[in-house]
Amino acid sequence: MTYLAQGDRVGLRRIARRDRAEFLALNRESAELLGPWMPGAPITTPEAFDAYIERFIGPAHDGFVICRLDTDAIAGRVNINNIVRGTHQAGTVGYCAYAPTIGRGYLTEGLRLLVQYAFGELRLHRLEANIQPDNAPSLNLIKRVGFQREGYSPNFQFINGAWRDHERWAITAEMA
Repeated sequence: MTYLAQGDRVGLRRIARRDRAEFLALNRESAELLGPWMPGAPITTPEAFDAYIERFIGPAHDGFVICRLDTDAIAGRVNINNIVRGTHQAGTVGYCAYAPTIGRGYLTEGLRLLVQYAFGELRLHRLEANIQPDNAPSLNLIKRVGFQREGYSPNFQFINGAWRDHERWAITAEMA
């Protein structure tokens, strides 16, 4: 397997159509874990997967999977959304771990690889992450990767049937 970036235990690569079966199985298995935190319906059908992949055709979004190097199995996913070029060179990061591999540090390592790749190959300058205040595992993850808290956004995103508050975290190329 060829990776865009590689650490000690995981590699980062773009999501591909060949990932459909594994991706859908992981989303089904992790639906209860992800439900409170993720916007929209879980991606559990071939049609939903195809629509998800289509988002990454244009320049405004880029989608990746974090894979274990020992098995090439997907351990998590991460996107850079709403990419703005010009004087901003910024994007918003979204990510999730999957139930079979949660708590093993794969997402921490993979998100660090993504930050390096975004500031290197993609030539972005800033990444943001918006996280619900009650999502302690996600807040701890983003801190480990080096993001800093910038603010609080009330009623920021409609998730799981209601408008949810979020904390805004960011990292710049100088901070990485």
